[in-house]
Amino acid sequence: MLGLTLRSLRAEALRRLLSTLAVVLGVAFIAGTLILNDAMSNSAYERAGTFDRHTDAGVYADDEPLSPVLVDRVRAVDGVAAADGELIGTGGIVGSDGRPVLGYAVLAAVPTDPALRSYDVVAGRLPDRPGEVVLDAPTVAREGFTIGAPVRIGGSRGVARPYTLVGTVDVAHTTRDVGGPFIGLVGPDALAVTGMEGYGRIMVAARPGVDEAALTSRIATAAGPGTTVKTRQQILDDAVADAVRDVRQFTMAMLTFAAVAVVVAGFVIANTFAIVLAQRTRQTALLRVVGATRRQVFLAAVLESAMVGLVASALGVLLGAGLAAGLAALLSRTTAPISAGVTLAPGTVLVSVLLGVLLTVGASLLPAWHGTRVAPVAALTDAAVQSTRRAGRFRLATGALVLIAGIAALAGAAAAGQFVLVALGGILAFFGIVLFGPVLIPALARVIGWPLRRLIGATAGLAVANAVRNPRRIAATSTALVIGIGLVSAFVVGAHSTKDGIERSVDAQIGVDYLVTGIGADLPAGLAAALAARPELAVVHEQRAVVTDGVEVRAAHPALVGRTLTVTAGELGRFGPGTVLVHRELAAARGLAVGDPVTVKSRTFRVAAVVDDDSRPAPGSGVSAGHVVDMTDADFTAVFPAERGYLAEIDPADGVDAGRARGAIESVLAGYPTVNLMDQAAYKKMLTGTVDMALTLVTALLGLAVVIALVGVANTLSLSVLERTRENAVLRAVGLTRGRMRVMLAVEAMLMAVVGTLLGLGLGTGVSAAAMALLDRLGGDFHVVLPFGQLALILGVAVVAALLASVLPARRALARPVVEALADL
Repeated sequence: MLGLTLRSLRAEALRRLLSTLAVVLGVAFIAGTLILNDAMSNSAYERAGTFDRHTDAGVYADDEPLSPVLVDRVRAVDGVAAADGELIGTGGIVGSDGRPVLGYAVLAAVPTDPALRSYDVVAGRLPDRPGEVVLDAPTVAREGFTIGAPVRIGGSRGVARPYTLVGTVDVAHTTRDVGGPFIGLVGPDALAVTGMEGYGRIMVAARPGVDEAALTSRIATAAGPGTTVKTRQQILDDAVADAVRDVRQFTMAMLTFAAVAVVVAGFVIANTFAIVLAQRTRQTALLRVVGATRRQVFLAAVLESAMVGLVASALGVLLGAGLAAGLAALLSRTTAPISAGVTLAPGTVLVSVLLGVLLTVGASLLPAWHGTRVAPVAALTDAAVQSTRRAGRFRLATGALVLIAGIAALAGAAAAGQFVLVALGGILAFFGIVLFGPVLIPALARVIGWPLRRLIGATAGLAVANAVRNPRRIAATSTALVIGIGLVSAFVVGAHSTKDGIERSVDAQIGVDYLVTGIGADLPAGLAAALAARPELAVVHEQRAVVTDGVEVRAAHPALVGRTLTVTAGELGRFGPGTVLVHRELAAARGLAVGDPVTVKSRTFRVAAVVDDDSRPAPGSGVSAGHVVDMTDADFTAVFPAERGYLAEIDPADGVDAGRARGAIESVLAGYPTVNLMDQAAYKKMLTGTVDMALTLVTALLGLAVVIALVGVANTLSLSVLERTRENAVLRAVGLTRGRMRVMLAVEAMLMAVVGTLLGLGLGTGVSAAAMALLDRLGGDFHVVLPFGQLALILGVAVVAALLASVLPARRALARPVVEALADL
């Protein structure tokens, strides 16, 4: 049996080509992800200790920032050679052209003691005193800054001020490299620019020969409660753990997509073995006649699948290594924690190969078991006659019930307010399609084939008959497409629905021409006042809010409140300094009416109007729905002077055109490099840009699953052509032309692809519709938006791919002369 199995593998190598390709692609995805994970983990270890290579101990805040006074106290501890505060924040640079330097800038406090310095200086030196700054070398070269010249640096505390550039550093491929500029200041300047009240940690260098345990104990005593002291090893371990944790999260996300590809590959493999073993019915029966047992037949089929899986997995690992190396080279040019180059760890190779073999063997078990059911008498039948096993009644009944349950879960998810029902409904609906597929999918193929028969004629009728003659086969082939297409369409519909909700929310809540947003932080102090002082601008409103005594207090502008609020009592025209707008739920809860006094932080205001809107405080904010008070910007600043917002709304004054207004805003913003000016369209694009980026990435990753499924279509068609060699020869003998033969096979492939694609589109759209309905019920403004263009494109790509998949099977069907094909047994 072993020799026969090996000979069968050699003889039928071409039949295994496409199914082997499915395994290769699936294993390559897994192996590439694991290899890339190894490279990123190794790089994370290399860069984790970059800024702690001279640190012997560290003091970390449990809650509140560490004050500069505490730095002096730690520095005075016996055994401490040096101590300095460190913080990581955001800042901005005004370029040589007077405009802000683009990119998210990291601002760090650089130690002044040489014993703690770990930056790689490219030119000049590190800052030693207030008023000095060091920048990353690429920014200095790009902007044309010179060492010794002033550079304006700004942050959340106010307008940018000049600092003397004393050097440049290289922070590439370190934790300080996030794709934008790097700014290094001494501790007091870093606190002043960022507006932070203290340091994130205190770095400590020990004197030579000092006992580590005794030193950390003395530091802990000096630091006092609310702090944690860590040794050098603990600092490095935590840095590595944080870096590796991020890598693992990335790996888990990638492996999730890899699992989808592997599942699809499993469907393709199972269908392939089912077809191949069915085509060996007579051969298997002959083996049974000459004495082979069912166990031997079963083990031979399993051995055959294991050999295919082993070869395919080895090829998959090689392809995965190549993909990982290419991706690593690309990522090494960005801020990703990876170096260019990968290594093949024995454990990664072993895991990838084992998974590939287990996948192939597992997918072949059921077809192999069915192959053992061949009776010896089948040896007397025609080899071209294949029995078609229909799905059992129990399977179909179960599938129908599961499908109905899945649809019901999706329909009821919004009413129940449970996200778990959305996921459960999608999973149940998919398994319902899998189980009920032998009835559902052929029926859909006949419906789709009806207009083709009317359009093309008998050739399309033959294609439909061929496609549905084996319901389990077409169901397995089309179901593989349902997975990938379903997930892709779910993300496509969900992304467009989310973008539409965001854009409608912006239209409803923001009715001004210009917006100023903070880059990675709140707006700097004094910016709104500087903008409001410009005569070209009529409305300048900084969105701010704070929760006090269970009530959300918001800053509001009299010219803008009518956009989102509806009056239930009083008049919005009375809203101004010394008055507030009270939302209906709060007024009802506290018995407030127009004209009543309201006390906020010991200040008394009068209720100008009771209003209503759709405001829903964030969960966990401690605010009940509708418990909101609006007051003017000036009053809010007087009551909460330290509160900053992330967004300012601006409208030009009457008679001022857009160009003048924008110029006035830009002239003010020139001194605030940590903010960004946008109009409404740009603001919407910023908010939806992440959705677009995520959709592109997800579609690209799930595209592999779709490719594997389309390989399954080509595989099924190729094997079916071998099975119908004599039948196709008869058709050609009675007048079917070569062109008509190609059309027949193309229509057959298209039917399998279109049915799977339509079911996938329906499943994905249903899941997205349920998710959007649930989000809308929970407080969003989301509705299902069907991007018909993109959904049609998905269908069109599937059709074109199916037509291409039919080319090789058609060539094989037409390659042999008719007489020779008629004699085939």
